[in-house]
Amino acid sequence: MGIYDLTRSTTRGLIAGLCRPTVEGLAHVPTEGPFIVAANHLSFLDSVLIQALMPRRVAFFAKAEYFTGTGVKGAMMRSFFEGVGSIPVQRGEQAASVQALKTLLDLLEEGSGVGIYPEGTRSRDGLLYRGRTGVGWLALTTGAPVVPVGLIGTEALQPAGSNGIRPQHFTMRIGAPLYFEKTGPGHPLPARRSATDTIMDSIAALSGQQRSASYNKGAPAD
Repeated sequence: MGIYDLTRSTTRGLIAGLCRPTVEGLAHVPTEGPFIVAANHLSFLDSVLIQALMPRRVAFFAKAEYFTGTGVKGAMMRSFFEGVGSIPVQRGEQAASVQALKTLLDLLEEGSGVGIYPEGTRSRDGLLYRGRTGVGWLALTTGAPVVPVGLIGTEALQPAGSNGIRPQHFTMRIGAPLYFEKTGPGHPLPARRSATDTIMDSIAALSGQQRSASYNKGAPAD
């Protein structure tokens, strides 16, 4: 068993035993080929939960600091995030954001699954914010199906301002894949905006969150 399979299997077992999550719609995940997981974002743990519970590998970005720590703790964090398939990325720089999308594009072209949070950052008040158009760009550029995911209750696992994890029941709902015409990278912005809005509508239907017409504060600009 490889390090990825071992890490994911162990993490899935812990989640199942401690949280007893409700997971719906696993059959919607494509069994082969590239796919894009687009989810709402409520908790620091969301990526790990999706990576552990999905039937296929999903590559999410994680802060580069998680891979550069020193000592035993740093080594453990680096091993864990590498084990679940996370990709280090520098936050807060436009150049880094552009490179991040290119990294996801490369993975999709290899036939892999990738994960993205269209809101850009965690929702601190439970609202579902307007989606950034990076997910629309990926969908139109590659033609890969978008698998919408609605997470419910994950914010209780690690309340804002807390460093500890509190085992709680949560729900992960996976919707039917959304397909968009493959246009390549030269598509117009309105098409990208329209695809993103369609994806956000599906996430909202799954999560049941109240919508906000504005972008989440702290997220990078389109």
